[in-house]
Amino acid sequence: MGDNMTTNDLPASLRAAATPIVIVGHVDHGKSTLIGRLLYDTDSLQDGKLAQIVESSRKRGLAVEWSFLLDSLQIERDQGVTVDSTRIPFHLGGREFVIVDAPGHRQFLRNMITGAADAEAAVLVVDALEGAQEQTRRHAMLLRLIGIRHVIVLLNKSDLLDFDQARIGQAEADVRDLLGRLEITVEAFVPASARDGDNIATRSERAPWYTGPTLVEALASVPAPASRLALDFRMPVQDVYRFDDVRYVAGRIERGVIRAGDRIMIGSQGQQATVAEICRWHAPENPVAGAGESIALRLEPDLVPDRGDLLFPAQETGTAPIRTARLRTRLFWLRGEPLRVGESFTLRLATAEHDVTVASIDAVVNLDDLTLSPGDEVPPDGFAEITLVASHAILFDPFSPGYSDGRGVLVDRFQRIVGGAPLLGAAELPDGAHAIHPTASRVSLGQRRALHGHDGGVFWLTGLPGSGKSTIARAVESELVAEGLRTTVLDGDTLRAGLCSDLGFSPEDRRENIRRTAHVARLLAESGQAVIVALVSPLIEDRALAAQIIGEGFHEVHVDTALAICETRDPKGLYAAARAGRIQDFTGVSAPYEAPQAPALRLETDGALAGTVSGFREFIEAKLKH
Repeated sequence: MGDNMTTNDLPASLRAAATPIVIVGHVDHGKSTLIGRLLYDTDSLQDGKLAQIVESSRKRGLAVEWSFLLDSLQIERDQGVTVDSTRIPFHLGGREFVIVDAPGHRQFLRNMITGAADAEAAVLVVDALEGAQEQTRRHAMLLRLIGIRHVIVLLNKSDLLDFDQARIGQAEADVRDLLGRLEITVEAFVPASARDGDNIATRSERAPWYTGPTLVEALASVPAPASRLALDFRMPVQDVYRFDDVRYVAGRIERGVIRAGDRIMIGSQGQQATVAEICRWHAPENPVAGAGESIALRLEPDLVPDRGDLLFPAQETGTAPIRTARLRTRLFWLRGEPLRVGESFTLRLATAEHDVTVASIDAVVNLDDLTLSPGDEVPPDGFAEITLVASHAILFDPFSPGYSDGRGVLVDRFQRIVGGAPLLGAAELPDGAHAIHPTASRVSLGQRRALHGHDGGVFWLTGLPGSGKSTIARAVESELVAEGLRTTVLDGDTLRAGLCSDLGFSPEDRRENIRRTAHVARLLAESGQAVIVALVSPLIEDRALAAQIIGEGFHEVHVDTALAICETRDPKGLYAAARAGRIQDFTGVSAPYEAPQAPALRLETDGALAGTVSGFREFIEAKLKH
């Protein structure tokens, strides 16, 4: 921005932002009760709310249940847990706060990531009797991941310990040790009873030994958020509109201040433009705008940024964001299966979406002792530091606690958020390594579905040699193609004649054969095809690898044929050769076959082949046209 830029002309609401406070903790440790009591004790309840709480509690035969304040979703009343992040305006000593009640149950942790993302401070609620639990450790890790700068620990339900100083002191020491290992500094430990109001807004008579602040006093001492207005200007492009031959670039200012006449850079294009006009609709005209405002800019010359592009000051008037195709990230992994190197996702960063691939897993957090160690996968709900690579340079400002910079999320091909990924900076390329930046299709699954009339999927036939996998696969392929379904068969012998001709039949080579096949099958499925894989794939762990590579859309099908029948068929003479000792490590004779325990479909080939083919075809059709 220009040298004479000031914020005096901005609305007061932008100059004095509310302070977001996130409240987290193990399920049933009392988060919702705490918030309800806090709002009551500070006279922040809406008219009539107290009467509703009293009546709801009476109907359930309970004392006043403060958590009913936040049970706005029926699922929460039914299950008794908080499922979504609830934001509540809250006033204290003339300051405005926003209380965020973040869900504690592990299956709702993804909501906590978004709920706590902009919090300035956190209240970690810990049951003084139960102490730190698994969710407490996860929430503490999330506070570190998100970068919360001010942490208050509320030792709730201290009345269950009769406010005994020694026992509460032990609980405090345990939590302090946990947070210390995460390098989280605690500003206050408050022994309290949210239900009864002890040490919430007023000092408890049951704990005369406690001389620290009440919760309200601790919250009042949290510094106001550092102003985003003082930072260099950043505006991700939301969209570009054209009215009466005039083009407007719309977006929300994430930080900084902009005014007419400023020179800005359009990130991906590397071109400069001048802000000719700052436009608002249904609002007073003002030539200056600041962080938090949604505006439109008219640029000169009339350049056209893309959605997701980043606008920032021209080099001579500000600091440019990082530009790199290799990104260091701190990850919280939300998928039910582990994350492994080589998987690809969409990185959502403000309004931008970038195709990225996991290049390396640099360190994984052990939640038992909170240490970092090398690893080849990130477990479900795990934390790690990883490197992502993209096919093009990405513009971003590194993650900084208290700001929205660098807050990314990973999305799978089904548009589900599978990880929170704050961006830490550029990743150096290892010595001697080559930069590999995979590209992903810009054609969505929905577009392919509309084109082909069906989804894609992988149907993995496993069974003993001679069980009938290839015969069934080819028969079903013919029928599906006749019905207009795009279908491909990946047959074991066909693959070994080409793609995998360099592989033998050792356990290592078999696993590599399956790995290659799975990656090809995934590419074909993502293009909208029904992929039928016919491989012996005898080991459970190897088929699990294939399922992990392919992801959703993988269907394991067991061609369940008795060994005696397979030997009777012996179309290639392999069983006879194996029995004679001419083939080593032959599945079913001298090497094990591990049958699936719970396949998506089991095909028995003792009867007529036509019935088996028909059943398999109907199974595929149902999965592709659901």
